[in-house]
Amino acid sequence: MANIERNFTIDGKTYRIFDVSKADIPDGIGSLPYSIRILLENILRKASLGKASAEDVHKVLAYRSSPGQDIPYYPARVLMQDFTGVPAVVDLAAMRNAMVARGGDPKKINPLIPVDLVIDHSVQIDFWQGKNALQKNVEMEYTRNSERYRLLKWAAESMDNFRVVPPNSGICHQINFENLGRIVRESSEGGSPTLIPDTVIGTDSHTTMIDGLGIMGWGVGGIEAEAVLLGQAYVMPVPEVIGVKLTGKLPAGVSASDLVLTLTEMLRKEGVVGKFVEYFGPGMSALPLPDRATVANMSPEYGATMGYFPVDDSTIRYLKETGREEAAALSEAYLKETGMFFSPDSEARYNKVLHLDLGSVRPSVAGPYRPQDRIDVSDLPRVFGDELEKNAPGSSGKTVKAHINGTEIEIPQGAVAIASITSCTNTSNPFVMIGAGLLARKARARGLKPPAWVKTSLAPGSQVVLDYLERAGLVDDLEGIGFTVSAFGCATCIGNSGPLPDFVTEAVDSEGLLTASVSSGNRNFEARIHQKVRFNFLGSPLYVVAFALAGRVDLDIMKEAIGKDAEGREVFLKDIWPTSDEINSVLGSAVKSEDFVKRYAEVFQGDVTWRSLKVDKSELFPWDLESTYIREPDLFFDPPEGDPGVIEKARALGAFGDSITTDHISPAGTIAADYPAGRYLQEKGVLQRDFNSYGSRRGNHEVMMRGTFGNIRIKNQLVPEKTGGYTRRSPGSEIEFIYDAATKYAEEGTPLILLAGKEYGTGSSRDWAAKGPRLQGVRAVIAESFERIHRSNLVGMGVLPFTFSRGDSVSSLGLSGFETYSISGLEDFAPGTTVEVSAKSLEGKTIRFKATLQIYSRVEAEFIKSGGVLPYVLEELK
Repeated sequence: MANIERNFTIDGKTYRIFDVSKADIPDGIGSLPYSIRILLENILRKASLGKASAEDVHKVLAYRSSPGQDIPYYPARVLMQDFTGVPAVVDLAAMRNAMVARGGDPKKINPLIPVDLVIDHSVQIDFWQGKNALQKNVEMEYTRNSERYRLLKWAAESMDNFRVVPPNSGICHQINFENLGRIVRESSEGGSPTLIPDTVIGTDSHTTMIDGLGIMGWGVGGIEAEAVLLGQAYVMPVPEVIGVKLTGKLPAGVSASDLVLTLTEMLRKEGVVGKFVEYFGPGMSALPLPDRATVANMSPEYGATMGYFPVDDSTIRYLKETGREEAAALSEAYLKETGMFFSPDSEARYNKVLHLDLGSVRPSVAGPYRPQDRIDVSDLPRVFGDELEKNAPGSSGKTVKAHINGTEIEIPQGAVAIASITSCTNTSNPFVMIGAGLLARKARARGLKPPAWVKTSLAPGSQVVLDYLERAGLVDDLEGIGFTVSAFGCATCIGNSGPLPDFVTEAVDSEGLLTASVSSGNRNFEARIHQKVRFNFLGSPLYVVAFALAGRVDLDIMKEAIGKDAEGREVFLKDIWPTSDEINSVLGSAVKSEDFVKRYAEVFQGDVTWRSLKVDKSELFPWDLESTYIREPDLFFDPPEGDPGVIEKARALGAFGDSITTDHISPAGTIAADYPAGRYLQEKGVLQRDFNSYGSRRGNHEVMMRGTFGNIRIKNQLVPEKTGGYTRRSPGSEIEFIYDAATKYAEEGTPLILLAGKEYGTGSSRDWAAKGPRLQGVRAVIAESFERIHRSNLVGMGVLPFTFSRGDSVSSLGLSGFETYSISGLEDFAPGTTVEVSAKSLEGKTIRFKATLQIYSRVEAEFIKSGGVLPYVLEELK
């Protein structure tokens, strides 16, 4: 292994670097994808500290010939948001208590690398009209969540390397992209100033947005992040790298929003789960950085570990334009010196190369249930009509009567109940935001407004967005058609859409109205946006405005009138759609570097309410035994009972189909009063109006394990006649909540498994989708395939992930789900172990089939033996 460690001087300061361009690479540095170059530098640098080996270097270089070999990877920092960050901090605080109980030093439970937690997931759109909507929503946010926020402030005060960005600042990924990301960072590892690539893992799946800035990053489960910040390696298989060559340019009227939906459809069909996707080609070089951010953001939706854009001149220019001149100079010099700066003259060797002509991208939306289901905008009426017929045969074209302020109105099936400009995916892109503002201006000039049943909202991911919209004079235009700035946070994108107007809710509940949402977010899974909204579509902010004005999704807005002006004349979208030249003209004068500098100079200080939250610095967190938000989760630190490799006479708690999301498993939104979690809160004296959301109560395991499988749209094949969090324990027996059944199984000492189809665990990187089943007694999940992060989370909680043999499934094997299951052949949890599963029916018939253990490394095997990541790490640190 060549010695690549040397000194490098920039602007009079000398740094230590590990020059990957000098490494022993068979075909030279130019043959490697840029993402592999960063991974190789990480391994070579850590090898100098004894944390990696020459064998690991060879594994990285064998990404084409022998991918999948596990390596230790050490990211430079961790990014968190509050929904996943609160349970992570609860775990860390509980680990300090557990360390004391074991006679150890609680200060050992402390981040060893920088951690930034951005509070962005808790604000809800309770108010959406009027100039004070933002203020009222923030006040409500603090009223609901001050207990959680004190916990986070305690962590910032009591732990090293832990910073918190307070509420009402923006969305973590946009703040990361616009400010926190540096491309190259200075580190003190090894005892001297060292330049290293800025790399990050995050407790949110859309951490990949930072890949658009040339920073390697992706989402992981909270428990994996906890292990990494405590000094453990993130053990990962060396991925295949799929190159996507972009050529041409986007047509007029097409934006990055349309591009990312096209790529999501294309790459899902290709199958890139667990792989790196790396963009290159002349089309890539021509994409502005905000467009790259949009494409990288939705990497989880197309299944990739990340969607990476190498650093080029545009990247460096963006750093300067956002007030990071010093980072720009350092990054450019370092990357060019080490062969990691993008060169359009050479093409790396990828495992496979795909091609996309940007000129072929068409105006697009996606839905109504998955982001990969792209639809040409003009084809939406047909797709919606088909879905409406499935859900309510014969209702197409019909209306439902409702009353508003004493006046009777008719609401069409497919009415847009929610139209939200939301999410870092698109609000990070000034082009589409200004485009939406100009569309609003032209619509307002023609006297157009959304119908009364449309709940409109605007929730940017950064306060900089408000600055440039105000400078362009577009805030009044957006407010004039109902798009008032209501939050700086995730809001509608993650299901915090708030209440619908009462008359809409009544029409849904009493009259069978089926509504739709149109949002500029990244996910549209069932019941995610709002439990009363059946169909959910994703699109650019411009299409959000357009469909809000139309008020319905059964309209071809490309050809049919979207409304009438004050004179009664029909108005078509083409009449008011802004041209690219119009948008770019405004963009050039509205977006200013000083806005980024000003907004981020005090981003960690927070508002008066945040500063008034009182906490005391302490080694141990002061648990409140009466709290319904924050509870000490001591259950996670117990060693497994008995042999974790023995599963006998287990029962299936549920049998599920394809594309079961983490939203299905562990919902983030509304807590139903009659569900187990709602019953628990009422027993604790919490009124229904104060339930808040599942996401906000992730610091309380009592709520979360009761909420597991609590999505009202989940379909359990053991109860095909009923939708929601239900099951039954034998054919013909009474239907009961999954949590209640799990409790009875636990009382009997019966181990549990889950059966599932393809893409089990797709969606958000929420560790409670693994923690919840574990606390319900689930020992194993047998599925046709898993999404990357969820598989890791299951292993991290000591739950065994198995896949059926190729071609096998619950239906092909003739399983009913009511059998008794035993698994044999698990001696040492070796990666890829094949086991035999026997399923004995109530009639005594036995079905035997093979399943493969989806464990990727010996370290993961140790996690299983220890009962999960947390007890493993605790024992290591003791």
